Parts: sequence; structure tokens; C-alpha cells
Amino acid sequence: MRYLVDLHTHTTASGHAYSTIIETAQYAAKRGLQLFATTDHGPAIQGGPHAIHFRNLHIVPYVVEDVALLRGVELNIMPDGSVDLPDETLAKLDIVLAGFHGHYHPRCMEDDTNTLIKVMASGKVDIIAHPDNRTYQLDYQRLCEASLEYKVALEINASSVVVRPGSEDNLRTMLAVARKVGNPLSLGSDAHFAYKVGDFRSVMPFIEEAEIPACQIINVSPCAVLDFLESRGHKRIDELRERFEFA
Repeated sequence: MRYLVDLHTHTTASGHAYSTIIETAQYAAKRGLQLFATTDHGPAIQGGPHAIHFRNLHIVPYVVEDVALLRGVELNIMPDGSVDLPDETLAKLDIVLAGFHGHYHPRCMEDDTNTLIKVMASGKVDIIAHPDNRTYQLDYQRLCEASLEYKVALEINASSVVVRPGSEDNLRTMLAVARKVGNPLSLGSDAHFAYKVGDFRSVMPFIEEAEIPACQIINVSPCAVLDFLESRGHKRIDELRERFEFA
């Protein structure tokens, strides 16, 4: 199965990534992607963009370099389980990811799992980013069940096994549980340089080993992604619907 949608990418706005939206779109086109999400870090991360960056994303067209894109964010989860953009800003975005970063120091399995479930239950977040991060030991049974209940996808992060070595066991455990629970999953390259957009090679063996059905991963098609986001209350993007439904 070849997935032609990447739901987690970064630009120079994140402060520690090295490509622009246009450069990412150009390489996405070369790789044959149909859709990608631009999801820079929320403002709490060191060097990250000001909140106005996200309020102003509406000026970015939905098609760049003949590749469709979604305007989004990867929020930082704070120690109290809150996130680092206000609701009125999140309401303007097409897709919202959230993950543990440097602001959230690991506590224990129960506390960290409870925090992620609190974030999912808030209704603000569509995808939990890199829940396989080796820094955190999570209860994947509870996490997958909450993912199913709240219809929030758990991300299979293609960068974790590369830049966070030691995350492989967490990924295997999460996918084994997800296969039984049937909760939604998403694929993200977490590209911090344009050349990595849509590159899922590092995680495909884990997906195949766990025998995850293609339909369980929302990236199975652009329309599946749009269906998922609309089911979560995001506005219908007619320009993208027409592009993919009548292609």
C-alpha cells in the first residue's frame, strides 16, 4: 500500500526546520503526494512561531505547486494537559495535532496516559503526535480505547525510529493493540526538511508486521482524510472536495 497523504510536516516557522511551505510542496509533488498538512509547532516551543502565524494561515492557498495542503498545527501539551493555542485560533485551522515536547517531563505511565486521554477528550485535537516516543511509557490499551471513543487518531510517526531510537518497542506495542481495538491511526513523516515529506519507509515494516488494515489509517486517501476531519467538526473544504471527488 502506498500512502499519498502526509499529515505532519514542519517549515522554517518552527524554528528548527529548514524548508518553506513552497519547498515542501515542490518535493511533495516530486514524490507523487496528493495532499499534505503543514503543521508547525505551537508557540510554546523554543524558537517557535507566534500565535499570529496560525491566525494568518488562511492566506495560504489550498493548492501549492499543484499539491493540495491542509493548514494546521502541532500543539505542545503543557504539564496541566492544556495546549498552547486558544480555541478561537484552533477553530480557524483545518487539522490539529498535539504531542509531548520539552515542556512536558515524563512522570509515570498512569499520569502520562491520563494527560493524553484528557487532551483527546477535550475535542480540540484530531491527532496525537508521536505517541511512540521512547521518552514516555504509556498504557497503549487505554490510549487506543480512548482513541476509538473520542475519534482521535494516534500517529505512526516516521521520524521516531530515526531521530528517537529506542521507540521501536513502543511502536510495535501500540500497533499490536490498535490492530485489536480498531482505533483510527494516521501517518506523518514529521519532516523538518522538504526531502523527507511523504517518506514513510521507516515505519512500513512495522505496519506490515502488525497487519494493520489500510483502511484503519486515515491517510488511505485524501477523501478519507477529509471525511475524518469533517466528522470531527472541521469545515468542509469544497475546493479540496471537488479536486479529489471528481478527479
